[in-house]
Amino acid sequence: MLKISGRTSRYYFLSFLKHDFKASITVFFVALPLCLGISLASGAPLYSGLIAGIIGGILVSLISGSQLSVSGPAAGLTAICSAALIELGSMNVFVLAVAIAGVLQIIAGIFKLGGFTAFIPSAVIKGMLAAIGVLLISKQIPLLIGYDRPDFWTNEFFNLITFKHGFQNLGDFYNRISPGALVIAAFSFLLIFIWNKIFAKRFSYLPSTFIIVLAGSLLAFIFHLYIPSLKLNPEQYVTMPNNIFGSINFPDFTQLFSNQAIWKNAVLIFFVASLETLLSIEAIDKLDPFNRITPQNRELIAQGTGNLLSGLLGGIPITAVIVRSSANAEAGAKTKLSGFTHGIWLLLVVLLAVPVVNMIPYSVLAVILFRTGYNLAKPGMFLGVYKQGREQFLPFFVTIVAILFTDLLIGVLIGITYSIYFLIKHTYRAGYSMKHSKEGSIDHYNIELALNVSFLNKKRIRMLLDSIPPYSIVDINGTDSIYIDNDILEIIQDYKTKAHLKHVELKLKAIPEVQTIELH
Repeated sequence: MLKISGRTSRYYFLSFLKHDFKASITVFFVALPLCLGISLASGAPLYSGLIAGIIGGILVSLISGSQLSVSGPAAGLTAICSAALIELGSMNVFVLAVAIAGVLQIIAGIFKLGGFTAFIPSAVIKGMLAAIGVLLISKQIPLLIGYDRPDFWTNEFFNLITFKHGFQNLGDFYNRISPGALVIAAFSFLLIFIWNKIFAKRFSYLPSTFIIVLAGSLLAFIFHLYIPSLKLNPEQYVTMPNNIFGSINFPDFTQLFSNQAIWKNAVLIFFVASLETLLSIEAIDKLDPFNRITPQNRELIAQGTGNLLSGLLGGIPITAVIVRSSANAEAGAKTKLSGFTHGIWLLLVVLLAVPVVNMIPYSVLAVILFRTGYNLAKPGMFLGVYKQGREQFLPFFVTIVAILFTDLLIGVLIGITYSIYFLIKHTYRAGYSMKHSKEGSIDHYNIELALNVSFLNKKRIRMLLDSIPPYSIVDINGTDSIYIDNDILEIIQDYKTKAHLKHVELKLKAIPEVQTIELH
């Protein structure tokens, strides 16, 4: 028995070295700049993204039933986090909302509510992701040009369009743009293009995010040593304290029941983080060569536990992330040990390599986030949804516009409401089908009721029956119907009397009789 156990352990260890260990390094190089960049885009301290990445890697991987998904801070939550930080006023209050969102996820998982994404129209989900992409891109523009005033553009997209804050600072705008940051950003964009076109397949084990960070940081170092005119200012580099654990913002529990905005933002984080997680694991399961299916409710419990701990330790929200997860799958990962080990590498960076991280220019992280935002809001996606027809495109477009001009939660609710309008419209039209024929001089109407006939079809069916001329033959067939609303049955029951008075021959098939209200 010991020999078998020893052989099994050796097999798993060799498999780990061959597959998961290598994949964990790849995922680490993808995750590190994203943890920093997403913190930056969220307006949170940079270390909070690393805390979320560490917890997502180590803790969530252990609890999750997914073998390939990798969790950490997600670009899809940046707009929510930045707005929540502004509304709540401090990081201590914000992380309390994150912890509460985690508790809500755990409760949702326990009560098996993991399938709620099936009730959100795909057009609304695509619109939400596209709007987040637009907001993410707009947030990076000041960093790309090296502008050192974070208030140049506020969270609202409307202010980006009107340049409200730009006009306020127009006098010193030119002086605050950094040529060095512009050059590094342009070089990084060019490097992405060349790397993906020429070198990506040849060096698939090196993610483009790592190459961009490395090359951009080296270029900034060269400017610092040899080209003073392009030298970056200290505030244009990542700035993390050497002792991260001494700088943590712990939750302010004193405001738990006195500040309603905490609960509102907690519900919003819970909703979007859960949505992004469930969509991500659905996508990553399709990449799994072993066709393993992730339990949705267990995943919510895992993510909720991660967010609870992340909030308690001053981190930003965690989700399963498709970018990291797909990189994990492409790197050959076989088990969750890859995601777990990538969390260990992030922890080692926090403990041992903060000075190295502080050599990364913000403009390089902005390039990575700009690319992430572009992938969320690709023009090809707009065209693809447009080709699906107006009933897909209009809810998609309405969701985007609503989010950009309000906020994410209101925008999604508007998108869902607009989609429900189309559902009602189709339900109204699809209650029945009718064939009209002539038998000599007699009109023959053959009415086939639909699979589901709801009260929304009342008006059309009543108008149809009232329009039938006297001395006609009417067949109403409910054989194919699974559900016929009682209101419809009452209309048909009432029509029996009308048909008799109009000398209409009425034939009913599979139409239950109901008692109607009679007034005496």
